[in-house]
Amino acid sequence: MAFKSKIKWVALFVLTLSLGSLTVHLSLTKFSSMNLVQYSAKEALSHDFPYIGSPVGRNKRLWGAVRSLESLQPYANPRNGYPVPGKTSNGFIYAKIFGGFEKIRSSICDLVTISRLLNATLVIPEIQESTRSKGISYKFKSFSYLYDEEQFIASLKNDVNIIKSLPEYFKSARRRSEFPTFKPKSSASPNYYVKEILPSLKKAKVVGLIIMDGACLQPILPPILSEFQRLRCRVAFHALQFRPEIQILGLRMVERLRAWGQPFLAYHPGLVRDTLAYHGSAELFQDVHTELIQYRREQMIKQGIVNDELSVESHIRRENGSCPLMPEEVGLLLRAMGYPSNTIIYVAGSQTFGGQRLLIPLRAMFANVVDRTSLCSKMELSDLVGPETPLPPDVFKMPNPKSEEQLKEEWNRAGPRPRPLPPPPDRPVYQHEKEGWYAWITENDKEPNPSPMDLRMQAHRLLWDALDYIVSVEADAFFPGFHSDGSRWPDFSGLVIGQRLYERASSRTYRPDRKKIAELFNVIRDDMYHPKRNWILSAREHLNRSLSEEGLIRQSLLSKPTSFLSHPIPECSCRISSVEITKPIKGKDGRILFGGEPECPKWMQSARAEKARTNETEPAEDENDVPEQLEPDVISSLTSLIDHDEEWDPND
Repeated sequence: MAFKSKIKWVALFVLTLSLGSLTVHLSLTKFSSMNLVQYSAKEALSHDFPYIGSPVGRNKRLWGAVRSLESLQPYANPRNGYPVPGKTSNGFIYAKIFGGFEKIRSSICDLVTISRLLNATLVIPEIQESTRSKGISYKFKSFSYLYDEEQFIASLKNDVNIIKSLPEYFKSARRRSEFPTFKPKSSASPNYYVKEILPSLKKAKVVGLIIMDGACLQPILPPILSEFQRLRCRVAFHALQFRPEIQILGLRMVERLRAWGQPFLAYHPGLVRDTLAYHGSAELFQDVHTELIQYRREQMIKQGIVNDELSVESHIRRENGSCPLMPEEVGLLLRAMGYPSNTIIYVAGSQTFGGQRLLIPLRAMFANVVDRTSLCSKMELSDLVGPETPLPPDVFKMPNPKSEEQLKEEWNRAGPRPRPLPPPPDRPVYQHEKEGWYAWITENDKEPNPSPMDLRMQAHRLLWDALDYIVSVEADAFFPGFHSDGSRWPDFSGLVIGQRLYERASSRTYRPDRKKIAELFNVIRDDMYHPKRNWILSAREHLNRSLSEEGLIRQSLLSKPTSFLSHPIPECSCRISSVEITKPIKGKDGRILFGGEPECPKWMQSARAEKARTNETEPAEDENDVPEQLEPDVISSLTSLIDHDEEWDPND
């Protein structure tokens, strides 16, 4: 009896301790939860860089300009024999442009060039991504939703006659479809427009164009049409300015990134559904995303865009360099280059196929990964969109329940006994399953038409891509996950690379060879996070070469035949006279790949010399330079920011 009573007292004591421990833990949880703060990218940046605006010496190896390209300067002005368009023209050209941000920008440049070629008056083109969206802001038309109309017309007044709309006596005839309409193929030749469209233009005085593939004129024109290539540059890099609200917010984002006193790198993943489907990269993903890519690839095969089999081995396409680099691979390459873990990385792109989960490895390697939602408030983004007509609520309705008579009739039609058990009750349909672009894949075999909300989001993506474009062009370094390498349509990174090459050829713009990168990763695929010193040096050597002439030559060979704006040299550049004279490098077809740029005008030479004298008076930047006015403890903390990770520095 005494033994049993002792056990009872011990059990009671243990139970009392358990209740007391539970009470303490619940109270601690209650008080600690009151101090939880939602994660904010700005607060994370302030933690890593506490001295806002303090100048920090840059590591020249990571952020310095490419010296071999410093003599290249933008010069797209007309040369000899380029008359101003006359008042009389052969007629009017109006156009409808389908596609996203990249196709719109390339198509507008081609339209202006075609109008000049045919001596036609261009009507401001209609951007279908904005006109298809019902209820966008009444403040904007289709073109002005993205670009500044007045700037566009004024900048090209010496090149092409441009009007905002057709004259009144032509509008009614257009509504009745009385004018001929053409749908030119991608990369059509100038002869097509001169022989096929010009006679109809002279006869009807109005011609319509429907542009689907983003490039309605061949990228490489004969040398006799070199002035038309420079016209493309003037359109893309000078006339096509975003509307003021977009420019102001985009430059404000750049200022917020530079306010921490640190350089930043822009990265565009390039994970777009059309790109993945075109190159057969479905197996890089899993589950529903693979099915969505294959469905889109099947559509491309039926439309004649893809002349290949539906099912291909994605790992072979990756080894060929056709598939985009995954964010995890980009993070490992940046670490191999020596970028520290606190490097500010801006992720561009209005959407990343596969979702934010693909960026988790990159965020694990670099803490300061931000995007437009991190730098802009919801109010700023909504002001950019403007007032919109509210859409009717999409109320989901469950199917009507079957009556007792219907159930009996189905039971009688079920066939002879033994009959199977009745089906279980329907599973409840949750909200996240009936919303989003992926919901149809589980119930339908055919992708439904976009809903009004989907069309509106497509229009919004034009604005988000415009903001990302501004930040990417102004970034201290740019790394593409996928860029133009022979695919049929232009891509975001290709346009960014082209504009950075035009404006500042010496800026750090990486042009990785994805085939070479795949070979490098195949060596360490089983141990990617602990590469050997030789692998790091090989990756670093390849990326450094992609910054200079070798990368430009490869870009000219692969990208320029499909997108001139991705490589607008030597037509749209000149070279400051220097001791080193670059000899022109020609391809097998005789086309100049690099070099051969004419000497810049004298006024550009003098401005360059004045800038060089200004730079000589300023203290030279070095990777070990630290401002003298800072305290010793601050100096040590700033020095630690630019040091390499011990595990990744091959010089340790």
